[in-house]
Amino acid sequence: MTSDREREEAPPSSRKAKATPERASATEAMRGAARQLAELLGRVPESVSALKPTDDGWEAEVEVVELERVPDTSSVMASYKVVLDPAGQLVAYERTGRYTRAQVDRNRQGR
Repeated sequence: MTSDREREEAPPSSRKAKATPERASATEAMRGAARQLAELLGRVPESVSALKPTDDGWEAEVEVVELERVPDTSSVMASYKVVLDPAGQLVAYERTGRYTRAQVDRNRQGR
């Protein structure tokens, strides 16, 4: 049993410190967002159209083909918001919109 005095005098190195994960680089976060979302959806993402650092890690927008059609320009695409922790691990995702591949400016189409 350790006395109160021994606990107070314990060197800092013997105390358990909470390790802070190293922050993933932008490239690692981008690749991680696409790879991890592919694992969850079972579809390979077309691209990562946005990536930004946040106080809690990273936030990415990933484009995925939801329904392949012929011609290719009529395929149905989806945008997913992907939230990553500082180390680049996926913690949340949500589909934010759907559109056809031929749609040029999604923002003006009421996405």
